[in-house]
Amino acid sequence: MRDTLPANVRLPGVLVPAALIGAADRFGGRLYGDCLAGDLVLRDGRAAGLDPATVPPERLVLPKFTEPHVHLDKCHTIDRMQGTGGGLGDAIAAQAQDRRIWTAKDIRRRAGRGLQELLSAGCATVRTHVDWGTSPDPSAAPLAWDILRELAEDAPAGVILQRAALTGADMMADGGYARACARRVARSGGVLGAFVLGQPERQAGILNTFRAAEEAGLALDFHVDEGLAPGLDGLEMIADAALETGFQGPVLCGHACSLMNRTGAEVQRIAEKLARAGISVAALPATNLYLQGRGAGTPDRRGLTRIHELQAAGVNVVLGTDNVRDAFCPLGSHDPLATLSLAALAAHLDPPFGRHLPMITTRARKALGLAPVTVDGAAIGDLQLFGALSVTDILGSGSAPRPLTEALQGVQE
Repeated sequence: MRDTLPANVRLPGVLVPAALIGAADRFGGRLYGDCLAGDLVLRDGRAAGLDPATVPPERLVLPKFTEPHVHLDKCHTIDRMQGTGGGLGDAIAAQAQDRRIWTAKDIRRRAGRGLQELLSAGCATVRTHVDWGTSPDPSAAPLAWDILRELAEDAPAGVILQRAALTGADMMADGGYARACARRVARSGGVLGAFVLGQPERQAGILNTFRAAEEAGLALDFHVDEGLAPGLDGLEMIADAALETGFQGPVLCGHACSLMNRTGAEVQRIAEKLARAGISVAALPATNLYLQGRGAGTPDRRGLTRIHELQAAGVNVVLGTDNVRDAFCPLGSHDPLATLSLAALAAHLDPPFGRHLPMITTRARKALGLAPVTVDGAAIGDLQLFGALSVTDILGSGSAPRPLTEALQGVQE
């Protein structure tokens, strides 16, 4: 489709969020809320800048979204579970029971549906986790691992689907297991990960995970401190391990709910370590709000990490969907805009909302070890259009984006 487009195009009446422009002082346009307005000029297949508007603003241009943390192997299973609810432990048990009936056809159907939902919502980059460790053999990849590889290979051009192996920190405490697992993940182009939640062996497991990833040349992704119980300390252990080993690859830590138990000075100390180590943190509001803070009645704690404090310390904080319609979150949707909308309510992310878009675009790509895509200089195929007059309009409205390539069909030079 891109080959049929004219080399130079002007798209009138466009708004571009200022937070998604790398060099706003050179891009042109006039300030319009938290956006720049004008006619979008495209040269040689890329966004070159904004010329003075010839018509009033009528559409919003964004880079395609990045989903940094999702579980496509588990999604869309809730309707075959009876009476599922409760906290994290209950969800783990219910999902393990359901896994017994997984087949290649079942995984392909559900994961394929989830991936298509992400693409329809405007995503072009996705990282999905895959439970690893149901076999004592570290080189035995789970069935979902290869199914998701096939889905990645069949995805439309330009779509990136990363797979992160979700092992246990207790299993990774065995150095031989950690190295063998990392080698197997590396052979299939994956990301190495571990679940850290108070295991006695967690410190050894974390260090072995870093060492194995360094040896195999892998990025790292941790599920860490997914709870509000006192004493959870995995996040700081990960930061310490990164600093101790000098690990240079990208590291993303999901959940980190237990930061809510820390005092201001403690939060500052841990946040500064994360910033020095270059570790990104993924806040996952839907699943954590559902699972955390449970008691006999209405919860009075929010199952979130400390988004504001981490950002203030210079930590790259991103937002992820996590679970969709499975034992961990029985509702939800594969839609980064819906995730941002929920995070705004739950974590008091105040307007103007355009400044929060990097958490599902540029900063999210950085967390996955990829170069950020800003609107200025972006290829036409990396951009999308919303029929909206503000970022507020597209949050929680169910607005469906159109690829910019489609909008430009038939446009004259």
